[in-house]
Amino acid sequence: MTGRGYTIFDTAIGRCGISWSPAGIIGVQLPEVREIDTRRRLYQLYPDARELPPPANVQIAIEGIGALLRGAVCDLADITLDMTGIPAFSQRVYAYARQIPRGETRTYAEVASSLRASGAVHSVLQAIGRNPFMIIVPCHRVLEAGNYADKISAHGGAISKRRLLSIEGASPTASKTLFDVLLPVAPPRTHP
Repeated sequence: MTGRGYTIFDTAIGRCGISWSPAGIIGVQLPEVREIDTRRRLYQLYPDARELPPPANVQIAIEGIGALLRGAVCDLADITLDMTGIPAFSQRVYAYARQIPRGETRTYAEVASSLRASGAVHSVLQAIGRNPFMIIVPCHRVLEAGNYADKISAHGGAISKRRLLSIEGASPTASKTLFDVLLPVAPPRTHP
């Protein structure tokens, strides 16, 4: 492999993208609403990557991602990631997230505590929010306190953590309702 490459591939949730370097996978893009938007996002993130047929190791990652998105059990632990430019703390968060079993979740606070950085909940949240390795690093398994299935990440496409957890057969997660959002900030009602 020379230089960076990318390809678009079909999955059960839509057309995903993957980009690689000679050192490993540099990013996975979940589907946007339209394929052109998925391609645009890949170009924004990896402007020096060319569309190429995937090499064998990337094809294995594509097949694994596709299987997981169909609900099949698949282990992506051996997929090599190119962590060039990824901060050391984020690398630790990603390594931990890769160990969370399918169908299970952890909170940002549990991840921070497991990394012996209990005061770093916000840093864990930021690392998960910047995860370029969607599905391979299963950031959808890391949730807010209360197990709220929040938005997947800034570059996660149009899919939610809740949908990915559902595909994996995870226990239902609580989702914030309008009441959950408004009641804590609503002024108390006074009775005449």
